[in-house]
Amino acid sequence: MRILLFVLSTAITLALIFALSRSWGSIPPLGKLLSPQQGFWQNAEPVGNPPDENIVVNGVKGKVDVYMDERLVPHVFAEYDEDAWYVQGYLHAKYRLWQMEFQTIAASGRISEKLGNDPRFLRFDREQRRLGMVHAAELATQEIQADQQSRDAYEAYAAGVNAYIYHLTEASLPLEYKILNYKPERWSVLKSALFLKQMSKTLAGHDRDLEFTNMKNVFSEEEMSMLFPQVPDALVPIVPEGTGFAAPGIIPVKPASADSLYFKKDSFFINAEETGKPDRNNGSNSWIVNGSKTKSGAPILANDPHLELSLPSIWYEIQITTPNMNVYGASFPGTPCVIIGFNDNVAFGFTNAQRDVKDYYYVEFKDDSKKEYWFNNTWQAATLRIDTFRIKGAADFYDTVAYTVFGPVMYDQSFSTKNTEGRSIAVKWTAQEPSNEGLMWIKLNQASSYSDFESAIKTFKTPGQNMGFASKSGDIALWQQAKFPARWKGQGSYIMPGADSSYMWQGYIPQVENPHVINPSSGFIQSANQRPVDSTYPYFIPGNYITARGVAIHRQLDSMQGITPSDMMKLQLNVHSVFAEGASKLLLQYVNEERLDEKERAYVSVIRSWDHNTDPNSTAPTIFQTWWDSLEHLVWYDEISRVPYKVAYPDEQTLYELLIKDSAMRFVDNINTPHKDSLQELVTLAIQKATATLATSEAEGRLAWWKHKSPTIYHILKDAFLPFGRTGLEVGGWSNTINAITTSHGPSWRMIVHLTDTTEAFGIYPGGQSGNPGSRFYDQFIDKWAAGTYYSLWMMKPGETTDKRIISKLSFTNS
Repeated sequence: MRILLFVLSTAITLALIFALSRSWGSIPPLGKLLSPQQGFWQNAEPVGNPPDENIVVNGVKGKVDVYMDERLVPHVFAEYDEDAWYVQGYLHAKYRLWQMEFQTIAASGRISEKLGNDPRFLRFDREQRRLGMVHAAELATQEIQADQQSRDAYEAYAAGVNAYIYHLTEASLPLEYKILNYKPERWSVLKSALFLKQMSKTLAGHDRDLEFTNMKNVFSEEEMSMLFPQVPDALVPIVPEGTGFAAPGIIPVKPASADSLYFKKDSFFINAEETGKPDRNNGSNSWIVNGSKTKSGAPILANDPHLELSLPSIWYEIQITTPNMNVYGASFPGTPCVIIGFNDNVAFGFTNAQRDVKDYYYVEFKDDSKKEYWFNNTWQAATLRIDTFRIKGAADFYDTVAYTVFGPVMYDQSFSTKNTEGRSIAVKWTAQEPSNEGLMWIKLNQASSYSDFESAIKTFKTPGQNMGFASKSGDIALWQQAKFPARWKGQGSYIMPGADSSYMWQGYIPQVENPHVINPSSGFIQSANQRPVDSTYPYFIPGNYITARGVAIHRQLDSMQGITPSDMMKLQLNVHSVFAEGASKLLLQYVNEERLDEKERAYVSVIRSWDHNTDPNSTAPTIFQTWWDSLEHLVWYDEISRVPYKVAYPDEQTLYELLIKDSAMRFVDNINTPHKDSLQELVTLAIQKATATLATSEAEGRLAWWKHKSPTIYHILKDAFLPFGRTGLEVGGWSNTINAITTSHGPSWRMIVHLTDTTEAFGIYPGGQSGNPGSRFYDQFIDKWAAGTYYSLWMMKPGETTDKRIISKLSFTNS
């Protein structure tokens, strides 16, 4: 009997050892995950301050001291620039390794390899490869390596990341590696280039060519211009209206066949959809005021980039000091340098240009081998790239991507589209061309004057950015910078014929002709993702512009005088909707209250007394937005639903401007009914339909604005890691307000820099310095960010090493 029990217990023990040491589907080996010695328990950090460390590495030339302050912001003091980049890489890895690596895994189309066998993952991966992300990063790596300054910075950074990875143990792996059951790879310059290419996609990837191609087969050219105007009536451009522009340095010529071959309606509709399409609201606010408008007489620069809010945060705060620079600000884990920040002489910030720098072309292959395609009256050889996709828990998948004179073929019969009639679609994107974006930030970090700034930004090719600048010498400026194609009117709005070279880009807008403002007489510059210039600019510059925030910022700055940093904070936190000012007036003008019941009239009454502030606990923004959304559906759906596949809807600003110009404009009438609809009927019906939704929300206690929009900061892996996010943030704002917080999108880094003799700076982002959910520094800043408070940004001096704000010190020496 004892032998039987022994055998039985041994068998159970062996079975448990076997079961706990292997993965079961998406479940990692539970033995390792639950192990007290190396499992998730080891990711719980002590409550106290981190200890001092003396770190011996093989990679620094001199001594580097890092002082961690009470917010875990590192203040790096190095004798050589390369040592500073090395230590920045080490620190990024120490606090954000999983995040920075996973972002490059996603950029390179490899999430199936880490997350498992899911058709959604493989589709995303194939899309990334077919867009040419890896190839583009390989070209960028070559450019980085070809320049001594950028090569030194990026190789030193990679060496610092690898120095940290080399010393990682099973116990010290970031938690996500343990849960997903894989280990970090060696870092490289290519990985940093991949991160920068993903940034390019995030900020310049919301094109609408496929949608517009479908829509132009239903709508006339005049109607498309109504639905998607190039210059909104309310536009307040970045470059002041009335500014004179020089004659264009390049005049692209429209092909003779454009009217008959390109603009004409077609019976062909595209059933293709980009799954990884970036959020249209990936934008920002930035403004700069000079000394004539400030209380101190010194310039102030404010910037708050609007991105998907995530944990770990996209930003990592840092100060870097060497004999060549003393710079502070927000950095990207994955690349060297401060991205948005200031040094002893200047401040710099960015907003998204929203410009379209990606076009699509029909390509005809000779046969299914895709070895040759028709171009300029002959069969041209395509370059075939065979991609291998490793899939966790499944066999490898292989995909053949053909590269043409335009770029890679993104859509064909084997991927993403079910209705091509044998036509394949290639994509041409400025990010696919050789470039070295990182060099700009190296130069900006060390800039001391406007001429340094102007020289630095010329190295930047993509994505299009509005680059704001201020200096202690009093200069303020903004350049919209990138390599922008020079287009004939309408070029790139739709998929273009690719049978010959006549529809290719004929050149690029000369850099000196990019929109820019230098020391304007108004004393301020504002940028909020709007079209940068009025209609007199001599180039066709399509884009996905946003108008309302620019109007609001300009209105405020134009009336302000004696400005202080506190005033700038209030402006960044402003939740007043200038769009709702006009749109609610229109709704109230046309609603027929005699046809409403008591509940409907009660909601209308709330709007009538509304101050147009999107405060978190106000019910008016919920009522207004639901009402307006209902009206948009009634106006657009009957016409747009005629398009069988993917479409784009006009902006809310467009509908408002059309209606105030002509309340009986053609889209008001429902084409599916014999009755001739009026705007009064639609506005009234809209509140009636909205009331059903609103009443349900009210009954559930979700009518307050913050509850309605449910602001959430998700973990990067979204719902799969929901406990590692933050839900239910009581914040106001909306996409059309200066404080542009939506459901999971908004100001990802608020910064204000006052360029007095001793720089005064303030900032905050919705996250924390550590990427470890088990650390008190993981989401430390979120509550203060939600409350609208700021931290003073401490530009530490070498003599302040005993300051009480310092909680630990890391010293790096060479082995």
